[in-house]
Amino acid sequence: MPAERGSEYSGSFRDAEPGQPEPVFEALIVPHRSLDRRGALILGAVMALSSAAIAFRFWLIGAWPVIAFSGVEFSLAALLLSANLRHARARELIRLDAAEITVVQTDHRGRHRSFSLPSAWLQIRLETIGSCGSRLLLRSHGRGREVAAFLHTPAKLSLCEALRDALRRIRQPHFDNEQLRKG
Repeated sequence: MPAERGSEYSGSFRDAEPGQPEPVFEALIVPHRSLDRRGALILGAVMALSSAAIAFRFWLIGAWPVIAFSGVEFSLAALLLSANLRHARARELIRLDAAEITVVQTDHRGRHRSFSLPSAWLQIRLETIGSCGSRLLLRSHGRGREVAAFLHTPAKLSLCEALRDALRRIRQPHFDNEQLRKG
């Protein structure tokens, strides 16, 4: 389920791996980036050509010190663009089954952190911070953590509703018994 503008998450229902309970809900949350690697390379090439053209023009009129500033400006822009691409590798996987909710957070360097909370006493809260921010909190037995920190508020609200709906399906299962319907 894509979020409106900004970061996104995609929820799905899939088969369980052998030895693990069947997931009721699973969401992969990734930060939104407007440029992929190819787009960033094209943008970098356009910036390099523009910077070189400007530096060459100033060199022709005798203002050669501008060349150094143009080189520093391009280097800084390339550094910031590469940092943006590196941070796009961050991910968060939320997996809810009948026994627990497991969250695996992967930072931009590829390091994983995970935590699990029992789903029997799980509380899902969306707290508003100030006038424009929010936090999505998972709590159980006095322990809790924030999840989906890089999502914006409408996407957090959508994720919160999807998690609450999945938790409701666990706590209030619907049994369809054909014999009871006929009787």
